[in-house]
Amino acid sequence: MKARSALLYTVLRLLAFIVPFAILMLFPVFQELYWLAAIFAALIGLSLSLLFLRRPLDDVSAGLADRRERRKRADRVSDEDIEDAASDAGGAADQR
Repeated sequence: MKARSALLYTVLRLLAFIVPFAILMLFPVFQELYWLAAIFAALIGLSLSLLFLRRPLDDVSAGLADRRERRKRADRVSDEDIEDAASDAGGAADQR
């Protein structure tokens, strides 16, 4: 996973919440009910991210999937490796 794409997506998601929250806090009603402004800002941020942040999300998701697949391939021990190890151990025991 590229750190740049993950950082970009995180910053854009934060901005999608902070900007609407700051705008809503300019209204006197939301200054008293800041929790309501936070709820509305979260809904607005979610909507904006679904509409406009699809490509950065796809980049981050693809990077995570590639990383997971590489890790699975590295952790898997192939049959050939097991057979080679067994024949090496058997050959060493025969030489004694």
